[in-house]
Amino acid sequence: MQFLRTAFWVVIAVALAFFCMANYVPVTVRLWGDMVMETKLPVLLIGAFLLGAMPFWIMARATRWRMKRRLESTERALVAATASAAPATPVTPATVTTPILPDATPSPLTPTGQA
Repeated sequence: MQFLRTAFWVVIAVALAFFCMANYVPVTVRLWGDMVMETKLPVLLIGAFLLGAMPFWIMARATRWRMKRRLESTERALVAATASAAPATPVTPATVTTPILPDATPSPLTPTGQA
């Protein structure tokens, strides 16, 4: 599974490198009023992608943090509950005896298992 993840990221990195090489042209971006920013197209697109991905990344990190806290709290409660519970008495297995019936003995003329 780790190989597939690494292969995926290598393919993405190679595709991004080819895109950057093919589109490395200056772009003029008008910000506010007379403010103008000159940048290269790949820098602009990668920056826009990272800016758009940031809220989802923050949300995923917050969810993971919240779930980790819930799990730790539940584990602590479970440990406290098992520590305060009285130890259970050991259960001994019951002995099962099978009665021997007189007609259950195989005759010497029949093969074993065909009684």
